[in-house]
Amino acid sequence: LHPGVEHDLSRLRTVGSTGSPLPADLFDWVKTEVGGVVEVSSISGGTDVVSAFAGGTAGVPARPGELATRYLGVDLHSWSPAREPLVGEVGELVITTPMPSMPIGFWGDADGSRYRAAYFDHEWSDGPAPGVWRHGDWVTVTERGSLIIHGRSDATLNRNGIRMGSADIYEVVEGLAEVTEAFVVGVDGPDGAYWMPLFVVLAAGRELDDALTGEIRAAIRTRLSPRHVPDDVIAAPGVPHTRTGKKLEVPVTAILAGHSEVSLD
Repeated sequence: LHPGVEHDLSRLRTVGSTGSPLPADLFDWVKTEVGGVVEVSSISGGTDVVSAFAGGTAGVPARPGELATRYLGVDLHSWSPAREPLVGEVGELVITTPMPSMPIGFWGDADGSRYRAAYFDHEWSDGPAPGVWRHGDWVTVTERGSLIIHGRSDATLNRNGIRMGSADIYEVVEGLAEVTEAFVVGVDGPDGAYWMPLFVVLAAGRELDDALTGEIRAAIRTRLSPRHVPDDVIAAPGVPHTRTGKKLEVPVTAILAGHSEVSLD
């Protein structure tokens, strides 16, 4: 697609993106194919709070792969397991003060138990923090105040004690011309076994042969680490998403782990 050539976009100043954090290479695509003065506003938050936690804003440049700033009224931090604020390190995305827009309960949840379980009942290393909203995302708050979202913390890949964000793998794999979308999960098995398959949706006319499998593994190994290399690479006809475009990693992990009851919330 070449929208900057095919249309008059001279008055366009901002392109917004939601659903999932926009990969770094698509920031560059906007600059090249939409317009050099167009800012990219990739946001995080959305459905739960009818608002956003962070994203782009006028006057704050957005670096590729980053959300430019925390939004007004959002007391957002990255926390370690011991509830220590982190800068320049991956931690849990938390909101430590009530926001102007956020839910106060769920429909049909008379005692509030489902609501509390969804956001507030996380057990930190020193116990619960009942007044802290834990959103379920890995995030890095940079020294500049921008944010990098690394994927769902409740669908964490944890191989040999090393925690990894699925979004980091997607950025690498989906940057390959032969792959249109990727989907990775980590499944715990008996006796400490762990299986990390990578499902890929291929571009038209492509097949997942040994050469392409090797290219995918090499890209992950080189750009991330050997620990990120999946146990299996499997061709898939598609990837399941929520209505807002987020990949359904948690329920698919539960299905592959053999759980009989799976929630698609």
